[in-house]
Formats: sequence, C-alpha cells, structure tokens
Amino acid sequence: MARLFGTDGVRGVANSELTPELAMKLGQAGAYVLTKENKHKPTIIVGCDTRISGGMLANAMMAGICSVGANAVYVGILPTPAVAYLTRKYKVDAGVVISASHNPMEFNGIKFFNSEGYKLSDSLEDEIEVLINNDMLDVPMPTGSGIGSVEYRLDAREDYIRFAESLVKVDLKGMKIVVDCAEGAAHYTSVETLKQLGAELIALHTNPDGTNINANCGSTHMEELMARVVFEDAHIGIAFDGDADRMLAVDENGKIVDGDQIMAICGNYMKDQGKLKKNTIVATVMSNLGFTLMAKENGINLERTKVGDRYVLEHMMGIGGNLGGEQSGHVIFLDENTTGDGLLSALHLLEVMVATKKPLSELASIMQVLPQALVNAKVPVHKRDKYMEYPEIAEAISELERKFAGEGRVLIRPSGTEPLVRVMIEGKDQKQIDEEAGKLAKLITKTML
Repeated sequence: MARLFGTDGVRGVANSELTPELAMKLGQAGAYVLTKENKHKPTIIVGCDTRISGGMLANAMMAGICSVGANAVYVGILPTPAVAYLTRKYKVDAGVVISASHNPMEFNGIKFFNSEGYKLSDSLEDEIEVLINNDMLDVPMPTGSGIGSVEYRLDAREDYIRFAESLVKVDLKGMKIVVDCAEGAAHYTSVETLKQLGAELIALHTNPDGTNINANCGSTHMEELMARVVFEDAHIGIAFDGDADRMLAVDENGKIVDGDQIMAICGNYMKDQGKLKKNTIVATVMSNLGFTLMAKENGINLERTKVGDRYVLEHMMGIGGNLGGEQSGHVIFLDENTTGDGLLSALHLLEVMVATKKPLSELASIMQVLPQALVNAKVPVHKRDKYMEYPEIAEAISELERKFAGEGRVLIRPSGTEPLVRVMIEGKDQKQIDEEAGKLAKLITKTML
C-alpha cells in the first residue's frame, strides 16, 4: 500500500481520493496523536485556501477533531504560513491547513503543524497513518461533555497582517508593485499588507470563486504578470501560489526572478548585515548550478537536501541556519516563521531593493542562471517511485549521465504530491537539454503507463 502522506501532507482529488470520510479520520487520528500527552482538553486551529472543496473537508476534519474530545478553531481562508504562525500565537496544540498549494482546483490536501508551528516528522505521520489503517483501534471516543466544540475566529487574518508588518519594517512609498494572488489564500492578506506599507499596488487575481485558484495565474503561470509589470512600468511583480507559502518575482524588465535568486539576493544582504547564521544557505538538489557558483564567489556555504521544504527546514534546524528554500519559491526565514512564507519573502526582497536603491534586475545579476530543462513525465501514482526498475529507463538515464558528465547535471525524481516523474537536465545548450529532457520524459511515460 502506498504511503498516505506525501512530501507535503495528504493530497488528492477532492471527494474522490481525498474524501470527507478520510478527512474525518485524519482529524481523529491527527488530533489523538498530536495531543495524547496533554492533561488539558486540546485545541486545534483549522484554515483553508479558496478551493470549493475547502469547506467540505474542513468541516469533516473538525468533526473528526471534536469526536476524539479536542476543540477546533476555524480561522477561515488564510495562507499556510499564517496558520503556522497563529498556531504559535494562540498557544494551541496543533494547526491544520486544507490546501493543495499550487495544484489545480479539483485537488485538495491536508497538512498538519505541531504546537510550535512545524510540519510533522515522518514518524508522526506514520503514527497517524497506522491509526487510520487500524480504523482508530483503541482511540477513545468520548460522549457528553467530553466531545469537543467548534469556535469560528475570522479575525485571525488581521493578526497575521500585523505579524508580517512587524517583522520587516520597510517603507514602500514610491514603490509600484504588481501582485498576482492566484485567486488563492493571499488575496486579502498580501494586498492589505503591501497597501498598509505604502506601496502603489496593482492587484491581479483577487476574486476567488472556489474554482479559479491557480487557473492561468499565480507563481505557476507567470506570463500575465511579466507583461503587466512592463506595461505598468512597475518596479517589481510578485506572484504567490494558491496557499501563499511560495513566492516568485518579476523584475522591472519582465524577467522572472526565481527562488534561488531570491535566496541569493536576501542571503547576501543578510550576510552583509551580519544576520546570516552559520554563513549558510540551505537549498535542494533541484537548485540551479549557478546558485552553487554564486555561493562560492561570495563566501557563502551552500548545503543541499532532497526536494521538499520540510527537508530544507529539518536541515536548517539541525545546523542552526536561518535561510533556506527551493527554486520554486518556498523560502524559509527561520528567525521569523517556521515554514515557507510568500508574503515574508516578498517583504524581505522589497527590503533589499529599498535599502540598496537598486533595481531588481541588478540585484538578481548576482547569480547567473545556467540553462536548465524541467519536463514532467506523467505516470500512474502507484508506480512513480519505481521508474528505475524498468531497464530501458535506467539505461536511458545512465546514457544521459555519461553524456553530460563534467558539463552539466541530470536529476530524475518522483513528485511527492502528483502522479509525475520529474526530469531535470542542466547544461550549456538550452535547445539540447530541452530535447533530451523531452525524449526521456516521453520514454518514462510510454514505458510506465
């Protein structure tokens, strides 16, 4: 049986793979595992993004929480990092986010935070999964006054805005910003924060209807934002994904500034300010080779982990670092929040622009982005970890590794959240690596379907 939890919680098509029944069981098992040592009646906060299935799953989740004797606090539509922060601020026992992040609207997901606002370890997720597989055997189901209750707290988003403003004290007067909220969880908090800090703001995709989240907008579809920044003669464009835990930027010329570049810009600024702990940035194996060269040239130690912001976070905590993230735009400023926070990343990037009085294109030039091709091969979800078991795929990968040895890099990895195997090749010739990545992806799909 495939593991229930992926790299970012439990995810699937809502009402098909991720059903209300499963959400209720996750509420029961999660509440029990995360609060069983408590001597008091525990409380868990629940928030969601703008998907139409969010209310259905959140209510099922809260029913499960209450059925094992815990209280639930529903905080409504909020970014994932807001729930992580509010779990700490409200001193509750755990937090839950109902979101499938950058995925299309028909998907949804459930991810947990512990009382300190951190995503769960693999061992805790496994403990939750065992309870579900055993149909909650030996989990007490109270009656009467032992049942939990639900509280609705829809003022929580203002607490998150105040938190963000307090962390990065930057005056954005005179700064023209185009922001794309992906019809998602950032549609209120990010717009209000940037306005309150004085920015001249042009806000796109701030009218979620439950079905349009991430639809040709946000950090996975940057074309409109790129064009709009140039048209508006803006200083910067900012794009969030559906749950606003990631952020990508666009410079004044309409060119994308990715997560590697954002970490390079902010990391060097923090280093100059004496605030980059261990003089280290933590990134993943997917980061561009140009990031490695940038780090060497600027006297910064770069450490890599496997893909997934949870693994970046674990490594940061292990070494005592305070900056890490992914090329995709998950950037963790660990002194300030316990997970990737798109709004916080945007504010830190804006802080560097204001402090240095340099345009974003100049700041981003600290790192040369080397040609990189990333192609997704669609495969059955239950086979995605087994691609190397197919001889023709294994041989094709070995041949590519020989071909690019010393002049590039070949990285093949299964997605942790989608039915995909990701093919990434770096090299000197964009046309060549595009062709080779496409050929390998087609082979993987054809062989494994």
